Amino acid sequence: MKLRSLLMLLSLNFLLAALSASAQEVPSSAQPAKLADLLTEAERSNPEIQAARQASESAKHVPTQVSTLPDPQFVLQHVSVGSPRPFAGYTNSDFAYVGLGFSQDIPYPGKLRLRGEIAKKDADVSQQHYESVRRMVLANVKTAYFQLAYLAKRRAILDGNGQLLQQVEQAAEAHYRSGMGSQQEVIQAQLQQTKLLRETTENELEAGKAQSALKQLLNRPQVSLDLEPGELSETTVAYTYEQLLSSAQSNNPEIGGAQKMIEKQTLQVDSARKDFYPDFNLQYIWQRTDPTQFRAYYMVTLGVRIPIYRGRKQQPEVAQAQADQSRAKNEYQAQSQQVAYQLRQQYLSMEKSAQLLKIYREGLVPQAHAELEAGLAAYQSNRQDFQALLASFLDVLKLDEEYWQTVSEHETALGQIEMLTGLSLR
Repeated sequence: MKLRSLLMLLSLNFLLAALSASAQEVPSSAQPAKLADLLTEAERSNPEIQAARQASESAKHVPTQVSTLPDPQFVLQHVSVGSPRPFAGYTNSDFAYVGLGFSQDIPYPGKLRLRGEIAKKDADVSQQHYESVRRMVLANVKTAYFQLAYLAKRRAILDGNGQLLQQVEQAAEAHYRSGMGSQQEVIQAQLQQTKLLRETTENELEAGKAQSALKQLLNRPQVSLDLEPGELSETTVAYTYEQLLSSAQSNNPEIGGAQKMIEKQTLQVDSARKDFYPDFNLQYIWQRTDPTQFRAYYMVTLGVRIPIYRGRKQQPEVAQAQADQSRAKNEYQAQSQQVAYQLRQQYLSMEKSAQLLKIYREGLVPQAHAELEAGLAAYQSNRQDFQALLASFLDVLKLDEEYWQTVSEHETALGQIEMLTGLSLR
């Protein structure tokens, strides 16, 4: 039985060594990546941000187009008499002539200005959308980065607790050899080593997913070197919820975009009312017959387009614009409430995680480590059973992981607050 136990231990150690070697073969950057550098890279390289920026730039070119008069139309006229040939009868008929002129459509005063202002509001909405996409991508970079940093910490915890578990296993083997313990205790310690091996493998899988997500956000090839995250630490925030909410109401791009939509729809109502007024068309023509007998003719024509189908066209247009204006106001209220709700959720998460971290740091973690050290000493002197020692070890492992996961959640919530408020809190 002792030989069987020894073989199981050797097999486990071989598996742990193989996993450690495979982890070392994964290519990674030599220096830890700073979050600020990754955010700058994402802002420069992320295709979603670039597409939103280009859409915003495109929208800025529309106002001058829609607020400019329509292109004039130039006209060349020729009337011949007695023959389809050009200039036939030009010298022997009073009706033959050559004419040159142009026409210009002129919308009612104020219509072009309103169209330009509406287009400017559309450009403002596009700018707010770009800012929203930029903040969302940067928040996702922070989330992936903190997840990766937590998984690196968890890997270090698993490695460290693996060494600690070896001490527990050695103590169990010593008990078994001395006749004070059972083989079951040795097997339980080996089983826990195997579970650590499983958790390490799962941790590597999650780290690979986080690496993949971060590379996608940075627009890097998936086969590029893995990123090494920096040290994970808690950030202290001095802002109250009311201060953060005030900043969100004035700086949040979703709220800003909804406000711009209200302004646009208000202008749209004014533009629809302007359509009750007529548009004009101005024409000027110069005509020339036989210059030896007749003087040149000049003709100016002013045309008016009268909106006579008001009940079927202009009035429904105004009603539609007013409905869109009411919808924009309700969407603004809904967006304001949504941002306030999201901010409250993230603020509570940040606040409660900060409290939890204090409890972990000042109470749970040091107490669990002290209990494990005392339990290991008591077990080695045969004053405590193995199950209590194993429970103490599992408490240490669980609390260490929970502490760093809470740090990651705290920093992720902080990143979401930065996205909602536009503040830099780090």
